[in-house]
Amino acid sequence: MEEFRIKEHPVLGTVNKNTLIIYFEGNPIEVWEDDTIASGLMSHGIRVFRTTERFHNARGIFCAIGRCSDCMMIVDGKPNVRTCITKVRNGMQVQIQHGLKL
Repeated sequence: MEEFRIKEHPVLGTVNKNTLIIYFEGNPIEVWEDDTIASGLMSHGIRVFRTTERFHNARGIFCAIGRCSDCMMIVDGKPNVRTCITKVRNGMQVQIQHGLKL
């Protein structure tokens, strides 16, 4: 999977960060250790984090500060995790969530 990141910047120079592996829908993805789940997924072009229950509409990042429910996913078996504010951990399992879980 292609990674969409700025690794060379004219002002900041070369970005060199430690990486780890998370699993999205069972597939390994390399992310930076200080990423949130959402930023790690988006760096690989993944934009759909959940679908709405009634119409199955795709949802992804909206507010990016943990106030809305658009970025909620199932993380390590736990539903309704706000991925825009949750940091990645090595080996975590991330799945698309279908509807909000009560």
